[in-house]
Amino acid sequence: MNGGSILEGSDIQVRRGGRLILDVPSLAIAAGEVLSVIGPNGAGKTTLLQALSALLRLNRGEIRFRGARIGVDITPLNYRRQLAMVFQEALLFDATVTANVAAGLRLRGTDAGEVKRIVAAKLEQFGIGSLNDRSAKTLSGGEAQRTSLARAFAIGPQILFLDEPFAALDPPTRESLIEDLSRILRASGATAIMATHDQGEALRLSDRIAVMHEGRIAQIGPPAEVMNHPVDEFVAAFVGVETILPGRVVKCERGTVTVAITDNTASPASYNSRGNPGVILSGTGREKTAGEAPGERSLDSLSSDGMAIPPLTTGGRIDGDGYCLGEEAAGIGGMHRPAAVYLEAAGEAKTGEEVFCCIRPEHVTLARDLPPGRTSARNSFPAVIARIIPAGPFYKLYLDGGLPLAAYITVQSLEELGLRTGMTVTASFKATSVHLIRRG
Repeated sequence: MNGGSILEGSDIQVRRGGRLILDVPSLAIAAGEVLSVIGPNGAGKTTLLQALSALLRLNRGEIRFRGARIGVDITPLNYRRQLAMVFQEALLFDATVTANVAAGLRLRGTDAGEVKRIVAAKLEQFGIGSLNDRSAKTLSGGEAQRTSLARAFAIGPQILFLDEPFAALDPPTRESLIEDLSRILRASGATAIMATHDQGEALRLSDRIAVMHEGRIAQIGPPAEVMNHPVDEFVAAFVGVETILPGRVVKCERGTVTVAITDNTASPASYNSRGNPGVILSGTGREKTAGEAPGERSLDSLSSDGMAIPPLTTGGRIDGDGYCLGEEAAGIGGMHRPAAVYLEAAGEAKTGEEVFCCIRPEHVTLARDLPPGRTSARNSFPAVIARIIPAGPFYKLYLDGGLPLAAYITVQSLEELGLRTGMTVTASFKATSVHLIRRG
């Protein structure tokens, strides 16, 4: 990014049929920034792009381009001449590739020699130089989209708008084009705003990610922040947090928060209610390693480091692996479900606070023949593999036991460990891998 804001929006509202479909109090895009707008279908991604590009009349608010108010200091037409937009469909003219890429330059009255030079450079840049005399009608989907992008870049736009540009492409073509576009965006220092439902595209191309929900920006920030520190349950579920569990803080000491899970019977990602934005609590503490030998302990004790915790159940006792041995035990998959489950998270919170515990599947480690407590991770639980689902180059495993968890594992690891449905494993994750969101 180059510095100051090139585009700013304030108090943006769009209504359709009397219904508020876009409500963005403020948004600023820096010059040279690539911002991805993600969200489910109907979240308002395309509406936001149309509003920012002055293709849609605002019911309220204003947009400034380099400080100039659109519709006041600069006409919408003159503003749009500074932009380029690429859609899911290439929308090419019935002409050659060269003619399509040159179209915007010729409409602007660019000198013929300059047009030839720029077009040749863009064709080469997007790897379609050999297609220069081909008719647009004969192009594949990937070739057509490369032509569309070359046409957009040829005019040297101040801002490039991309609306689901890769959605219609097959995986190999999509992968190749994303790689080339990423390189070109960085080399050119272009400002771009892209709407997509694909998190992978957003992660690879963006400086920042904005998550939209019901016409509002639920969270905006650097990719790592949005993915690992979601502000509420909706964002957490949308960005791939598979396990979202409600709990109550029972202790906070030296940057480590202990949470009693108040419902450990639901499946992963079932707690993705559409509540109000929460407050990030975790991410400030330092993780430690600890463990203790298996052995009996009462309900008044805690696991790895012996911190005292008030009991959540009465009667019975807990063995060294955290299982209830009294009347509270309930059979699942040949195992006993713990009467109470505690998690440790890095961060700060107040005792008694109601929180959601968010755990991403890539942060969960699986092992066989490893008793809980025999790992450096602060959180370790026995679990039964409930489902194994192929997910491209890896597998996603759904686990049941002390906690409902999901975990990613490579094909090689699955084969080497000999994992299969119904098998008991030890699931572990660090305190720094548990993200807390305040409930309510």
